[in-house]
Amino acid sequence: MTPAPTLEAFTARTYDKLRFGDTDRLGHVNNAVFATLLETGRVDVINGPQGELAAPGCHFVIARLEIDYRSELFWPGLVEIGTSVTAVGRTSITCFQGIFQAGKCAATARSVVVQVATETGRPTPLNAAARTLLGAQPEV
Repeated sequence: MTPAPTLEAFTARTYDKLRFGDTDRLGHVNNAVFATLLETGRVDVINGPQGELAAPGCHFVIARLEIDYRSELFWPGLVEIGTSVTAVGRTSITCFQGIFQAGKCAATARSVVVQVATETGRPTPLNAAARTLLGAQPEV
């Protein structure tokens, strides 16, 4: 596994609050919750301060999610989520992400979201405005 990135290495950063219900019998945050935390980071990029990136009549769906678990997360507390866009395809956006608790990287992930037409569910090309706003950053 590659060395863990720092939160500062990511171009977008957000946070989420861990809930008691996120824990499992072993007392740590369940591995499935990591995917939800990563979604928080992606949604902040897709629906960030620049506005909705999806073209009218379209939305984004997750097509791939690959998570490398690096350490446990524990309730209670906050986690910080870093997200960088690493590639912009014809219909897709690839992100590299990290989840951090108390400054320690608990997981890294690579994900791909695809813009699809709401009516048909078919992949739809990103428009020029979205492509400009998504200028890809190198993977950390």
